[in-house]
Amino acid sequence: MNFLKILKKTIIDSQLYVSLMGTLFAVFFMEEQNTFRFPSVALIFITYFSGYIYTKYQYTRHFLKILVLNAVAGIVCAYLIIHNHNEIRLIKWAIIVVLGLLYNSFFLDVYIRKIPFLKVFYVGLVWALVNCWLTLPEFNLPIFLISFFFITALVLPFDIRDMKSDTVETFPKLIGVQNTKYIAYLLVFLSSILSAYYLDHCASFAFFLSSIVTYILIYFSENRRNDIYFSFGVETCSALPFLFLGIMKYF
Repeated sequence: MNFLKILKKTIIDSQLYVSLMGTLFAVFFMEEQNTFRFPSVALIFITYFSGYIYTKYQYTRHFLKILVLNAVAGIVCAYLIIHNHNEIRLIKWAIIVVLGLLYNSFFLDVYIRKIPFLKVFYVGLVWALVNCWLTLPEFNLPIFLISFFFITALVLPFDIRDMKSDTVETFPKLIGVQNTKYIAYLLVFLSSILSAYYLDHCASFAFFLSSIVTYILIYFSENRRNDIYFSFGVETCSALPFLFLGIMKYF
């Protein structure tokens, strides 16, 4: 039990884990598209990490330190893009960063997180843009849809977790937990079908295996479950396609 508490405090609560999961989800598509580059991986991880700690700490006494850290991270990201990519990649990255700020920023009267039902789709949108646009020369619609459906499905269990504390209307509060799960099942199914059509055989099978695990974790998602079930278990689903792909390729 103490180990789980330490794990949650140092890895999960620090936002390192969700940033790593998002990065590995992007790496899965980079591997499938043969666009893998270490500078791109570093760029994505730093961007995710900066965004998540900004959201988490903006109302705390640590916010000024976080702003300084974000400024340094922005400079590092710009350096990585300028020296390894091109100005178009810099513009793409800047647009994604702005979209992230619109999700939850104290200086906005109304931000995305406050708008009922929009949060789940918006998170899916931003993650999908990283996968289908930031790392590729041109916008890739199949990868966008696969990412968008899958990540939107993964956000829904978190709404189930937070349904008693959320101050805005969410799907579990409106239509109930079971119907929310049905929506998540459908979204995972759509992403899996699209992956079978548009990804190569190895990648599509890795995604299929990931979908099975995701179905199971969605099925057992309940408001009464410990937060680590969601922050570790459900969150890990986004890294499963990369992990399964790695197992099939190298073992």
